Amino acid sequence: MKPTPLYYVWDYNEVDRAFWAEHLEGWLPRCIVDAHMHVAHPAHRREPMTEEMRRQYWVNEVSEPMDAETAERCIRTVFPGREVTCIATGPPSLAFDIEAANDYLRAECARRGWHCLSLLRPQWSGDRVADELARPAVIGVKPYYSLIGHDPATRDAHIEASIFEFLPHHALEVLDERRAWVTLHVPKADRLPHPDNLREVREIRSRYRNIVLVIAHLGRCYTEPHAREALPELADDAGLCFDISAVLNPAVLRLALECIGPGRLLYGTDNPVFYMRGRRQWHGRRYVNRTNHPFHFNADREPPDVEAGYTLFMYEALRALKGACADLGLERAQVEAVLRDNARRLLGSVLSAKEGRRSDD
Repeated sequence: MKPTPLYYVWDYNEVDRAFWAEHLEGWLPRCIVDAHMHVAHPAHRREPMTEEMRRQYWVNEVSEPMDAETAERCIRTVFPGREVTCIATGPPSLAFDIEAANDYLRAECARRGWHCLSLLRPQWSGDRVADELARPAVIGVKPYYSLIGHDPATRDAHIEASIFEFLPHHALEVLDERRAWVTLHVPKADRLPHPDNLREVREIRSRYRNIVLVIAHLGRCYTEPHAREALPELADDAGLCFDISAVLNPAVLRLALECIGPGRLLYGTDNPVFYMRGRRQWHGRRYVNRTNHPFHFNADREPPDVEAGYTLFMYEALRALKGACADLGLERAQVEAVLRDNARRLLGSVLSAKEGRRSDD
């Protein structure tokens, strides 16, 4: 069978079909919730990606805008025979028209029965946040430090910011009052273990208890040392959730399942980035992505016979999760909680609060 075009430079081939049949077909439930994906229309990009930016950070090389129609087609391809509900957000970059991106995302999610997290500008007033939350398909917001202000030379001009610089208290007050969802991509080069991040996450949970707070990417703990430094610090807060998007490390996933528990973890792909073909390797506190495309970051290539066996990063992430669940002897209901039921439960609470407010109005 010929490869099926997927996204950007990637396709779906016989390696992927065989991987699905061997590792995933019999394990994944019929219904899945992807709690972390990105949708963006290319027309909303205001500034082109420069060669300098592509060389600066690997995500800049592999991430091109994926519109909703393409996203839906890709989901059908990589999850054959499955019903997938998506929680989507837009492009977290001021190189895009954020207002247009949010408008597009709301309309496309409403059309498909998906849910969306609007990109939050910290400059918005409380009234502007409330107006956004009232719109169809919106369940909450996705704040991001790169939305503080634009620097065309780097994506990380504000990486050392306080969480409250891009998720300000006046917005948190509205989000708390509306019982809305916040997926938080934590700042700092030191990731979630940074003392300021741990303190500020605890402060949000203490002051704004009605917010459904989901820490994205396990707090960017992609390596075991980062995870061991951070996850135990937040393990005792039963109301704090994490998504596992972009986490491929089996040891990190085992630790999260043991420390946080399967009742507080949400599956997510972080697509379209994880349609990339290849695998990830870890060396202490850093990771290396291997792929079969001649990107700048991929200068140290593996042998052709190894590259020929690469599957999609998102499939490798699912295999890692499957292995971690098996290692810990998780029951089927616990596996399905991560892949679907936890997100459904949180969605239910947010949608119920939104409907109740609409009825009161």
